[in-house]
Amino acid sequence: MSNNTKGLIHLYCGDGKGKTTAAVGLTVRAVGRGKKVVFAQFMKGSETGETNVLCKLQNVIMIRNQKDFGFYQQMADAEKQEITQMHNDTLSQIEEFIKSGQCNVLILDEITYPYAWDLIDKQKVEKLFANKPETLEIVLTGRNPAPYFMEYADYISEIHAVRHPYENGVFAREGIEY
Repeated sequence: MSNNTKGLIHLYCGDGKGKTTAAVGLTVRAVGRGKKVVFAQFMKGSETGETNVLCKLQNVIMIRNQKDFGFYQQMADAEKQEITQMHNDTLSQIEEFIKSGQCNVLILDEITYPYAWDLIDKQKVEKLFANKPETLEIVLTGRNPAPYFMEYADYISEIHAVRHPYENGVFAREGIEY
C-alpha cells in the first residue's frame, strides 16, 4: 500500500474554538473528492448549524445522541447511564458502517470527553483503533485527549484559546459557535 492510500489518524485538541469546525472542513473536503464520511458526535444532541448542512450532503452519515444531556457535571447518574448506552450504540453503528464499506473517513467528534469520563466502553473504542482498516482515515476532536489517543495520532493539532468572547459575557451565538 502506498503512503497516499494509507489512512491516518488526526487529533484536533486544545481549549480553543474550532476543533469541530476543522473536522467539518475535512468532511467537506473528503466528500468533495467522492469519499464516504461517517460523522459521529459524542456528548452532543442539540441541533447545530453544521449538522443541518452535513445531513444534506451526499455521502455523509451523521450519528449523534437522540437528546441533549447538557454538561457532564450536571448529569444525574441515570443520565450518565443513558448517554453511555447511546455512545456505545454509536460505536456499534460505526462498526457496521465500516464493515459494509460505507466509511472512508470517520469523524469522532468530542470523543475525548466520554472516553475520559467513562461514558463509553473504552475497550470498544480501543478495538475500533486496533481493527482499523488500513485505508480508513479517522479524525478525533476534544479537549485533554487521553495518552491513548496521543499515541495513535499521526496528526496532532492543538487549538489554543488566546482570547474568547465568553470571558466578557458573550455566550454561544447561533451560526457562529453552534
